[in-house]
Amino acid sequence: MNKPKKTAAVRSDGIEARERLLHAALRLFAEKGFAKTSTREIALAAGANIASISYYFGEKAGLYRAVFTEPLGRPAKAPALFDQPQMSLRESLAGLLTAFTEPLKQGDLAQHCMRLRFREMLEPTGLWGQQIDASLKPAHEALLRVLCRHLDVPVADDDLHRLAFSIVGLGIHLFVGHDVMQAIKPGLAGTAQAINLYTERLVGYALAMVHSEALRRQPA
Repeated sequence: MNKPKKTAAVRSDGIEARERLLHAALRLFAEKGFAKTSTREIALAAGANIASISYYFGEKAGLYRAVFTEPLGRPAKAPALFDQPQMSLRESLAGLLTAFTEPLKQGDLAQHCMRLRFREMLEPTGLWGQQIDASLKPAHEALLRVLCRHLDVPVADDDLHRLAFSIVGLGIHLFVGHDVMQAIKPGLAGTAQAINLYTERLVGYALAMVHSEALRRQPA
């Protein structure tokens, strides 16, 4: 009778320790990069034994990969969130843009994720290219399918690619331009309620972009 309870407690502690390591590593890797961050620093920041890094991740490179690929405060771009044939255009765009805005409710975690990606671009380990192939390309192709469906375009052309990148840019700017936004107009995305309103506005802007492209494609 006691054994299952003991196993559950250990499992719970293990999950918590792993999460602490991921969060501490995310902050340190984002600030200092992979090469200049030691496993000892990470373990100390996480309040964990240094051996736990080997236990959960194998080595520092394994921990870095987990930090980079697991959804810690970064946008979720799974096509299923917005590419469903029964969805209206508004529903699809809301699904896409909400995937960008929801992580902002986690505060600094989202900014650490963005800084980590900047760091990876400056000091590449190869993971950024892998993520582009594994998740960003499929998400872009899913958005193209949505746009083709609602604009009645059989095959995506260059202008549809431009439109897709521009719509995604609405969400990306909230991460990239966070510090600028805070300096110019703090509070626009400072609370969960403000983020929800911002999301609603972004969906409207994206709809207007699609409408503009539809008008451009009409015969003269």
